[in-house]
Amino acid sequence: MTVAGAVQRHIQELGGAFMFSREARDFGRATGVEGFLGPYFRGRCGVLGEVDADVVASAAGFFPVDVVRASWESVPMPAAEAAQGYLAACQGFGRRKLAAFDKPERLAELLLAVVQNADPIGAPLFGGWRALPLDDDPRGRVMHLVHALRELRGGLHFVAVKAAGLTALQAVLIGGSPLNSGPDQARLFGWPEPFEDITDEHRALWREAEAVTDRLAQQAFDGLDKAEGEELAALLAQAHAVAFTR
Repeated sequence: MTVAGAVQRHIQELGGAFMFSREARDFGRATGVEGFLGPYFRGRCGVLGEVDADVVASAAGFFPVDVVRASWESVPMPAAEAAQGYLAACQGFGRRKLAAFDKPERLAELLLAVVQNADPIGAPLFGGWRALPLDDDPRGRVMHLVHALRELRGGLHFVAVKAAGLTALQAVLIGGSPLNSGPDQARLFGWPEPFEDITDEHRALWREAEAVTDRLAQQAFDGLDKAEGEELAALLAQAHAVAFTR
């Protein structure tokens, strides 16, 4: 297994967990807009700047375009301010949830090497999050970098899904998320029901897209030697366990 494949689950789960945190809810209240999707899009995609919602939809990938437009345009907060607010939520979540993790400096060092080595082509949200300032606190820095790598994989996965011939909705229905089944995730994203039936052929194409995503994402990790890759995977697993301990 590649390093990209070995760390995929921990990056996916840890990198996205802050979006449902108390810090993210505080950010949402600061925007003055109720609900999840408006603050989510403005915060996560604010790194793109003041762009048309079609640009946001093209970067986010797996959401209906009309939902993206309504959500993006519902928040009056400037995009740059929203990006900084969402970054603060991400970093604050890391400082709180990784308080008991005892090797944040080393994990941040390894993650930064991967992030700096990554090719941003095909992953615009990764490029935007990579450009944001790092936290002086290593635990906040870890969360920022993990989320940036989550955005890298997300962008590359959408490219692979399109290349495999799947629609965004089909990919969501098959893949789901760590928190939701595929149909529940599709409802959260705003896709209208009834949903189409997913066939074995669809699932085979999705597995193909997953393999392509791993190959594309591995480029970022190729700057690490074997020992560093194993150390990164082990430290990420430890950080994940600490963050999800109740």
